[in-house]
Amino acid sequence: MQAGAPAIGAPVAVAGGQSRSEDEESLGIKDVKRTATQAFGGGVPKRRSSSRSIKRKKFDDELVESSLVKSSSRVKGPPVVEPVRCSGNEPSFSEKKKVTKSSTALTPPLAMVVSPAPITKRVKKSKQPLQITKDLGRWKPTDDLLLINAVLQTTDLTSVHLGVKFSCRFTLREIKERWYALLYDPVISKLAWQAMRQLHPEAIAAIQSKALFSQAEEAQLAKIGSTSQPKLEVFQELLSKHPSVFHPSRTPKSLLVHWQLLKQYYLLDDQSVQPLPKGDQVLNFSDAEQMVDDAKLKESRDEVLEHELMISDRHQKREIRQLEQELPRWQVLVDSITGMNLPDFDNQTLAALRGRMVRYLMRSREITLGRATKDKQIDVDLSLEGPAWKISRKQGIIKLKNNGDFFIANEGRRPIYIDGRPVLSGNKWKLNNNSVVEIAGLRFVFLINLELISLIKAEAAKMIQQ
Repeated sequence: MQAGAPAIGAPVAVAGGQSRSEDEESLGIKDVKRTATQAFGGGVPKRRSSSRSIKRKKFDDELVESSLVKSSSRVKGPPVVEPVRCSGNEPSFSEKKKVTKSSTALTPPLAMVVSPAPITKRVKKSKQPLQITKDLGRWKPTDDLLLINAVLQTTDLTSVHLGVKFSCRFTLREIKERWYALLYDPVISKLAWQAMRQLHPEAIAAIQSKALFSQAEEAQLAKIGSTSQPKLEVFQELLSKHPSVFHPSRTPKSLLVHWQLLKQYYLLDDQSVQPLPKGDQVLNFSDAEQMVDDAKLKESRDEVLEHELMISDRHQKREIRQLEQELPRWQVLVDSITGMNLPDFDNQTLAALRGRMVRYLMRSREITLGRATKDKQIDVDLSLEGPAWKISRKQGIIKLKNNGDFFIANEGRRPIYIDGRPVLSGNKWKLNNNSVVEIAGLRFVFLINLELISLIKAEAAKMIQQ
């Protein structure tokens, strides 16, 4: 507001017409509303205005009002809206009333703009408890219970760090900080106590059974001699005699296991650890090896053991001999069951090639083996026995010579195995009775009619003599 501007209720010297005062009154009320809207724009939503009203030229009184609005917006504190006195006329009572109503109606948005300041303080206060409990995630309630039991047993945080197996790998410093927090921090101790109360009774019993042994408990266990072999009854009696010394979760079996550990590390009362040799000359491994007498290392002869080994060797050799003598009998039995030695050869069958599925009879002095096709027929079709796609169409020939010997000649690409020996292409091999013939995975047994072959041999001998 300018210094030279008169007050609203001051008398005006210049009198104007009634029509001009009414126009200025309506313009003054509109300008007051516009200035109030600009001053409290944060609380009242802005209204869109057309471009014509912005571009139009302002009157002299409007220019004065806009300057007053800018100066009032720079002043801090609650804004006070004062109507502008126009030159040459005095505002009426109704104009004063309208201005006061507009100023009172526009005051509430100011409180709405200023009020959000204490909200930030509330947010900062709510973040403080999070800083206290930010590291509670690593320590589980089982870890807290293990820590409390171990400290009550040993009263030493270093031994707790070395002897207790927590869920995480905590350092000695972390264990100390956690123990002091459980003792002196009310927030952490309360949260830990609530979490431990929610554990299952079986989990609590399992944790208490893992409690470390105190010095008083180990002193009672060390009194039992190392040469004795105590049973569970001894440890049960020890528990009943000293209930205040031992932890409530101790059992006779757990005491026995810990006593065995004490005995293993020579910690019992009647055990003593030999001190290390003192001096400059400490015995090393090579010196001790030279001092050992080789004659003492040799085992002495045990005549009783040697006599028993000799007797068992004789029994084993005797059983082997009996089995060798009984082997022909078992062979005859196997042949009769499997039909390997066929007694029903007729007078025209010289030999037979017996497979798993098919038996081929040889009634001429020469037969061909292979895989039959539409173009070529052979005497023995091996495809009847099984898959023969690897066998040549003419795999081999079996011949009977005048002296009564059978020979097989390989004329295919793949080898023929006779009793495990390969016969390559272009070679031949003698077939004996019960010889195993293997061709491309198919196995056959070659059986000879010995009676007919013996007759043939006799006739051949007679022909030679003549």
